[in-house]
Amino acid sequence: MQSLWLIFQLLFCLFLGFVLARRLPQNIEKIGFKILPYFTYILLIAIAIEFSQTLHQINNPQLIISSAVSIAFATSLGAFVCCYILFKLIGYQPTQGKVSTELLLSSLLNISYAFFALALGYAVAELFNYINIPLHISTWHLLLVFMFLIGLDLAYSPLDRSWLNWKILLVPLACIIGSVIGAVAISYFLTELHLKDLIMLSQGYGFYSMSGIVITELRNAQLGSIALINDLFREIFAILFMYLIGWRYPRSAISSAGATAMDVTLPMVKQACGNDFIPHAMVSGFVLSVLAPIAVSVLAAL
Repeated sequence: MQSLWLIFQLLFCLFLGFVLARRLPQNIEKIGFKILPYFTYILLIAIAIEFSQTLHQINNPQLIISSAVSIAFATSLGAFVCCYILFKLIGYQPTQGKVSTELLLSSLLNISYAFFALALGYAVAELFNYINIPLHISTWHLLLVFMFLIGLDLAYSPLDRSWLNWKILLVPLACIIGSVIGAVAISYFLTELHLKDLIMLSQGYGFYSMSGIVITELRNAQLGSIALINDLFREIFAILFMYLIGWRYPRSAISSAGATAMDVTLPMVKQACGNDFIPHAMVSGFVLSVLAPIAVSVLAAL
């Protein structure tokens, strides 16, 4: 019952933002759009504070990082390979494109901002712990605000009905299936985690500002920390795939990007894969962004 209530809150805030778009005063909408790019960092700082507090409560914290990176690589690779196979079966051939060092450096800089926010939050938490002052931040309420802002943004996304054909929908489908396959494969090596937990972690699709909080709320802080780091590294691996082989296998690279294909990695799709694949990225990112909170919440409640 708790999971249904959490899912309702997430989707309601997303829906509310989507519905109120173009109905709110322009000044308020402008403020929302200005806040959105930076709100992620605020959320990451809050998440890092909770992460620091978690590390003081668990044994062998180094296992969290190693497990998360392993899951991220397995699920990202699983999505890439699954998408490649699906499009190979229907007769699609590899394509070509080009990349830019400037955009690659820019994307890596954006990732560094995310890690800086995490480091800042962790440092603040450690400082407050050192001076023995309790620090409490509601990441859940911050997430609800974030979902509302995403709803506003989605309402202005240039989605077109002609993009919704079954071939384009194979991209997010491959991400879903490939992520599960990757989770099953890595379960043979990460024996300390249950298979159902690995599958749950695989369904974050790189949505790091959501999955860690939801899993912490529904399961425990340790799994929530793994979810956070897992989805952060899924974004990193997606960018690497995009630039290393995305120019040759654009749909597979977009699939490995998961929910980030619609926002963080979209500039890389445009530059590395070409404008023809922007619809794939927008549709896939949209589908997975909406599905991730539902899938993670339902699986966490099982």
